[in-house]
Amino acid sequence: MIKKFPISPENEEKLLNNAKNLAGYTIKELANNINISMPNNLKCNKGWIGKLLEYYLGASGGNTAKQDFAHIGIELKTIPINYYGKPLETTFICVVPLINNIGITWISSYLRYKLSRILWIPIEGEQRIPLAKRRIASPILWSPSKIQEQWLKQDWEELMDMIVLGNIEDITSRHGQFLQIRPKAANSKSLTKGIGRKGQQIMTLPRGFYLKKNFTDIIISHHFNLCSNNQYLKKINSYFDII
Repeated sequence: MIKKFPISPENEEKLLNNAKNLAGYTIKELANNINISMPNNLKCNKGWIGKLLEYYLGASGGNTAKQDFAHIGIELKTIPINYYGKPLETTFICVVPLINNIGITWISSYLRYKLSRILWIPIEGEQRIPLAKRRIASPILWSPSKIQEQWLKQDWEELMDMIVLGNIEDITSRHGQFLQIRPKAANSKSLTKGIGRKGQQIMTLPRGFYLKKNFTDIIISHHFNLCSNNQYLKKINSYFDII
């Protein structure tokens, strides 16, 4: 029997247990259990699965600047994986601040706040699997290790230096070893304020910070203890088991 937990959990242990109880169920089973319609695909509904899981787990952050479970300091992130446990997409973390960045450090950054504690929920994401049949996997409660935080800090500092110096238009998805900046806007007309090369105000596309797949692959591989594709194929079904 599928359970839903619309009340925010009082601690991270309760949240993790609730997330584990969703493992093995399909997207359709979760949607049907609360009588909501599923989209045909995620092309125009990219955040739909995340909102579905937010409901089940009692997330309280909503569209605010807070973490999804701010009272216990945890962010919720879904991540589509392939048959071998590899991430299929980069992961959006937060919007990039393009102005008023004087005095901001890595320690005080919004990005670090969002990355401090994350409940990752891997989901089957292969295109050949219909959306309705994709299963929820075992959750991962993660905080960056010292070396992982150092990697992210280095990328953040390099990218923010480019922004402060007025080189926002030169930043591409290739910049950064594990962290990247990409445009994040509904369309090309959705512009925001930025800083140009001469320090002047310009209008530019909003940007977002994304974790690259090579970084989230480290998190998932460590959690599932994956050393090879064959090992993953032998173990993956246990992480989709209904508890």
